[in-house]
Amino acid sequence: MAQEAPRRPSVFRAAGTVALFTLLSRIFGFVRDMVVANYFGTRAMADAFFVAFRIPNMFRQLTAEGALSAAFVPLFTKTLMEDRQKAMRFANNLLVTLTVFLTLFVVVAIIFTPLLLKVIAYGFTDEPTKFELTVHLTRLLFPYLIFVSLAAVLMGMLNTFHHFSSPAASPVMLNIAIILSAVFLRDFFELPVYSLVVGVLVGGFLQLAIQVPYVLKEGFTFRFIFEPGAEQIRKIVTLTIPATFGIAVAEINLFVDTMLASMLNEGAVSYLYYAQRIVQFPMGVFGVAMSTALLPTLSYQSGANEGHKMVETISQSFRMTMFLIIPSMFGLFVLREPIIQLIYEHGEFTHLSTQNTAFTLAFFSIGLLAFSGVKIFVSAFYAMGDTKTPVKIAATTMMLNIVFNLVLMGPLQQGGLALATSLSSTINVAALAILLRKRLGGLDGKRMLRTFGLIVGASLIMSATIYLLWDVLFGAGYTVLNFTVMLGIATLVYFVSTRLLGLEEMQFVLAALKRKFGKK
Repeated sequence: MAQEAPRRPSVFRAAGTVALFTLLSRIFGFVRDMVVANYFGTRAMADAFFVAFRIPNMFRQLTAEGALSAAFVPLFTKTLMEDRQKAMRFANNLLVTLTVFLTLFVVVAIIFTPLLLKVIAYGFTDEPTKFELTVHLTRLLFPYLIFVSLAAVLMGMLNTFHHFSSPAASPVMLNIAIILSAVFLRDFFELPVYSLVVGVLVGGFLQLAIQVPYVLKEGFTFRFIFEPGAEQIRKIVTLTIPATFGIAVAEINLFVDTMLASMLNEGAVSYLYYAQRIVQFPMGVFGVAMSTALLPTLSYQSGANEGHKMVETISQSFRMTMFLIIPSMFGLFVLREPIIQLIYEHGEFTHLSTQNTAFTLAFFSIGLLAFSGVKIFVSAFYAMGDTKTPVKIAATTMMLNIVFNLVLMGPLQQGGLALATSLSSTINVAALAILLRKRLGGLDGKRMLRTFGLIVGASLIMSATIYLLWDVLFGAGYTVLNFTVMLGIATLVYFVSTRLLGLEEMQFVLAALKRKFGKK
């Protein structure tokens, strides 16, 4: 018997919640990096930990990142709309099945950790002590995979119920746990690096535990149901495999970029890495937040065969993403050097390093809208149960990315690699939009183009203001204070410009602020 879907809050309100906690997570992530760097630097212990932590994180992308959510959320949503009891049974079965198979996987992985590390960290084999430490740390960290994978299922359930705060807050718990462990527990161990292991395991457990009260509040009851051959589990596997290939494509792209950068001048790999870290900040806060909030709503609309509503939701979400991302693109491009200098130019990171990283960031910033837009359109395909089409497009654009890399890396060095990524991502998002338009019979393209033009106009006004005030504020050098003032002025100019241009998204933001602060 069909069930009435729970009341759904605004996608933008949900995205705002996710964005807020994602911002907090990124901030605590930077603090975590600073704390670990302060106490462990770049010594052998730090190298061993980073490699050890990378391995369960690599497997997590299969079980706990986009691949599982892409398969689970739409299927759980549609089952919930048909029969709530069946949906809860499905969730229990998935939790138990994951626990059983992941436990077996972790046991096998722990046994074969030395062989795995000889492939992933072959260079460590020349240093027996360092290699042994890495093996031990990796074995201790593997259970983190179980915690974070089960947490991903509970997050998917809560997102389906349109509860976004605790799932979005859970990564903060991991960063806080690592920070506190490094600060307060490092002296309890003969090798202080084991304090980081405690932080990761406690943080992983907390990521799971923080979800439990909320799923119970939604009426979920934990039961031991182990039916790995059930139809829905088979569907999960069928849908997850293509999504996993999509993740593999992204990893291959990253590997190729790093490999080619290693063939360039000294420092190219680092310039590429630091520029990526900067550009991922607005993408994580805005693009990822929007796609996370979007998937449950599109899944409901797809399950109810409401194609026209899907078009409207996708259009609104992409237009709001443009409203936030395009000024970020312009801001990163214009302010790239003060941003890099304020964050990184300390110690061994020289002014030359700042200039080269800023040069790379300029080309990455060009693709910021495409990076975020891909996540929006891919969510629409996932909501319709299609995990194959995005992978096919990603595989094609991966080949294009390699070609662009080879053509551009000569004249532009690591900047060419960044530009290649931006160009291939732009082709990716365009192909997704064309196929999605064909699938849904339209995509509100004229409205999107009009909004795009107005936002670019407002962003140009903002950029011109920055240029005119540059010498006034930055004439004596870059400081946190003058950068904050410049950022505030730029934001104000952008918002006033969009208001004067009559941009619908700005009207929406103003209305939301009035509701928030109780103005009539």
